[in-house]
Amino acid sequence: MRWIGEADTTSGVAERAFQVDVGGREVPGIAWLPAGEAAGVDGPRPLVLVGHGATLHKRVDHIVSLAHLLVRTHGFAAAALDAPGHGDRRPDRTADEVQLFGNFLTEWSRPGSTDDVVAEWQAAISALREEPRIGDGPIGYWGLSMGTIYGIPLAAAEPRVQVAVFGLMGLLGPTKDRIEADARALACPLAFILQWHDQLVGRDDSFALFDALGSVDKRLHAHPGEHAAVPPEELLFSVEFLARHLAPAHR
Repeated sequence: MRWIGEADTTSGVAERAFQVDVGGREVPGIAWLPAGEAAGVDGPRPLVLVGHGATLHKRVDHIVSLAHLLVRTHGFAAAALDAPGHGDRRPDRTADEVQLFGNFLTEWSRPGSTDDVVAEWQAAISALREEPRIGDGPIGYWGLSMGTIYGIPLAAAEPRVQVAVFGLMGLLGPTKDRIEADARALACPLAFILQWHDQLVGRDDSFALFDALGSVDKRLHAHPGEHAAVPPEELLFSVEFLARHLAPAHR
């Protein structure tokens, strides 16, 4: 892993770009850590991995907000990667939303796409744990929509992930069978977010995925509105849910 540039601390949170090389692929990411007096405090500290949605990128507003809440409120670390074809990995910077979504569907259908993304996250976990301020603390995952498509297989393959928040996804699409099998293999505490009027993911498909999740400790939060209309208070719940399982001694 290579750190890129210096940390930006203008927001009161230390944000720094990095790059991980995996199988010949250069994967860009961002890590968020405490700044100020806590900047030099070594870990171990909990690390939350954040997966973005289709057509978006590692530094979309709600991901930055989630990362800042985790860092400021609980002293955690957070990290996000650009998925294949997204953010700094976009082959065409002029593509519109329709083209970007079409590119995502093509990538999702590519054999090996899921395994590639899981390998990228696993490499990032190992590299980030070499950072003294992170160390080998517990790990959580948060990712909705495409972040769930790839996040469920990651959590199933990666025993270092101890708690996760998924949602805005169902049993559908080209990797439906893979998602279902991996969902059934999960045992960590889970929260699942559903939008009641989701125009992209049918309610029955969402319920089927929630039902398939193998964890005994799982809960479903449903809100009115379309796919992208997740209310801000759900971010607050996500942070507290992750913190309750990643740092129980401080709850």
